[in-house]
Amino acid sequence: MSPSVRSDHSYRALPKGIWVLGFGSMFMDMSSELIHSLLPLFMATVLGASMVTIGIIEGIAEAAAAITRVFSGAISDYVRKRKALVILGYGLAALSKPLFPLATSSWWVFGARFIDRVGKGIRGAPRDALVADITPQGLRGAAYGLRQALDSAGAFIGPLIALVAMTWLASDIVSAMWLAVVPAILAVLLLFFGVREPAHADRERHAVARLQLTDCRRLPRRFWFVVALGALFTLGRFSEAFLILRATDVGLPVAWAPAVMILMNGVYALLAYPAGAAADRFPARWLLVFGLGVLVVADAILATAMSFQAAFLGAAFWGLHMAFTQGLLAKLVADTAPSELRGTAFGIFNMVSGVALLLASVIAGSLWSLAGASATVVAGALFAVLNGLMKKAWSKRESHAGH
Repeated sequence: MSPSVRSDHSYRALPKGIWVLGFGSMFMDMSSELIHSLLPLFMATVLGASMVTIGIIEGIAEAAAAITRVFSGAISDYVRKRKALVILGYGLAALSKPLFPLATSSWWVFGARFIDRVGKGIRGAPRDALVADITPQGLRGAAYGLRQALDSAGAFIGPLIALVAMTWLASDIVSAMWLAVVPAILAVLLLFFGVREPAHADRERHAVARLQLTDCRRLPRRFWFVVALGALFTLGRFSEAFLILRATDVGLPVAWAPAVMILMNGVYALLAYPAGAAADRFPARWLLVFGLGVLVVADAILATAMSFQAAFLGAAFWGLHMAFTQGLLAKLVADTAPSELRGTAFGIFNMVSGVALLLASVIAGSLWSLAGASATVVAGALFAVLNGLMKKAWSKRESHAGH
C-alpha cells in the first residue's frame, strides 16, 4: 500500500460504497431509534411490563441478532456475495416497524423486536465485512468511523423526530411510532440500488471451497482476544433502554424521554469519524484505555445522578465511549481476521457481544428490581474495571510480542 493511501485520512478518499452503506445505516437507525426511544416507556406505561420483562426482551432480541450474524457472516464468506444478505437484513427490519405501533401485549413487542433484530443480525456481519472488502487497509478506521458516524446521525435524528412527535401529538406514543416506517423503506431502496459488490469478490468466490466449524481454528489468537475485549465492554454497557429509564427515574418528563438518546447519539455521531481516523494513526491500546475510562465515568455519573440533568451528562459520556470503541473494535476484527473468513469473524465477534448484552440486560433488569437503579449502573462499572485489567494483560502480551 502506498504511503499516500496510508496518510490520507480525508473522508474524500473513502470509496463511494462506504457512503452508500453509511446512509443506508443512517436511515434504518433513524427508524429503529425512533422506535427504541419510545419502546421502554410504551412497554412500561401502555403495556404494563416489568423492568425484568423489559430487560429479558431487550437481551433476547439483541442475542438473536448476534447469533444470526454468525450464520450470515459464514454464508457471505462462502458465496463471496454479501449484498443479498445485507438487503435481506434491512428488509426484515423494515417489515418489523409497523408491528410495534400495532402491538397489544409484551409478547407482540417481543415478536416485532425479534424480527427486527434478526434482520440486524443477517445484515451486520456481511455489511461490516463488505466495508473491509472495499476499503484500503490504511483507511479502515476512517471507513468504520464514517459508517458509525452516519449510523449515529440516524440514531440522533430518530429520537429527535420522536421528541417532536410526542410534543405535537400530546404524548401519543403509538402515533409517534408510525413515523418510523418511512425511513426504513428509504434505507432498503437506497441499498438495493446503490450498493455494488467489490470487483475482487468474483475472483475470490471459491477461495473457501467448503465452510466447516474447524475453519474457526484458522482465526488467530489476536482475533479471539479482540472478541473477549468486545464482550467485556458490552457487559459494562447494559441495554441503552436503561439510560432512558434512568433519566425518567430521576425526574425527566415522559414526553422528553427521547432527548436522552438524542444527546447520546449526537455525541456519538460527532466523534465517531474523528475517533475512527485516529485508530488509523495511533496504537489501539491508547484509544481502548481512553474509551474504557470514559465508560467508568459514565457509569459513575449515572449511578450517583440525582437529577435528569446529571443523567444527561452520563448519557453524553456514554456516547463518547461508544465513539472511541465501536469503530476501533470493528477495525481490529478486520485487521486480525483472514480476508476469506472476514464475514465469519465479524459474525463470531457480534455473537459473543450479543450474548454478553443478553447477560448485561437481564442482570440490569434484575438489579434494578431488587436493589434500585444505582446498583444496575455500579455493576456496569465493575465490569468496566475488569475489562481494564484484561486490557492491561493484553498490553503486556503485545509488549512481549514486540521483543
